[in-house]
Amino acid sequence: MLKDVQGQADNRQMPLKHVGIKNLRWPIVVKDRAKGEQHTVADFTLAVDLPQDVRGTHMSRFVASVRTMGIIHPSGLESILDDLKEKLQAKKAMLEMDFPYFIEKTAPVSGEKALLDLNCHYRAEKDDKFSLYICVEVPIHTLCPCSKEISTNGAHNQRAIAKLEIKNAHSMVWLEELAEMAEKGASAPIYSLLKRPDEKYVTEQAYATPRFVEDAVREIALVMAKDKRLGWYRVTVESMESIHNHNAFACVERD
Repeated sequence: MLKDVQGQADNRQMPLKHVGIKNLRWPIVVKDRAKGEQHTVADFTLAVDLPQDVRGTHMSRFVASVRTMGIIHPSGLESILDDLKEKLQAKKAMLEMDFPYFIEKTAPVSGEKALLDLNCHYRAEKDDKFSLYICVEVPIHTLCPCSKEISTNGAHNQRAIAKLEIKNAHSMVWLEELAEMAEKGASAPIYSLLKRPDEKYVTEQAYATPRFVEDAVREIALVMAKDKRLGWYRVTVESMESIHNHNAFACVERD
């Protein structure tokens, strides 16, 4: 029997908030609204709170828990945290995962289809209660109302990122739905593939729908407020300004 060094007693009387592993890249399967399932790759962080009288934790057990993961679902994530709490004798466990998720976008005029990638982040925690935060970053297009108003020809416009975060939804919320909510606040959506008639359409749509980041974040929040599945949420829109040496952003949060 090899000596369990991590399990040795510690007399420094200092509990640790998070102890675990990070930057673990692992293949996962996520629910896809159109196709049922989507295979992608996630970067994992897993941790537990360490009691003050225990020297260290057993890192291999984090990887062993990820190895048992099926299709990503709240109940499955909660089971992993329960497993970590039991095996590592912890009162609280935490899991984070960052992964790309792809949705199919159809160009507005030509009908050409192509994939658009979204950056997604899940954070699950469990002590006495289970909490799940879901975050999706959606690229959108914004056009400045002030620039349009004061300019004779044109207006500055740029890509922006709408970041939608939700917690403990009452029922299933598709990642595609969050992307659609984000686009409600845009001057125009973003597409991966556009033909010239599509470019004309998107450019004119944005010009007809000028939005500050303040406008965009409020429009998205109004859509989310009407969805009874959502309790807490936070929306942030950040615009990569095309004529300024800074970005612009706005944020709204619902308690």
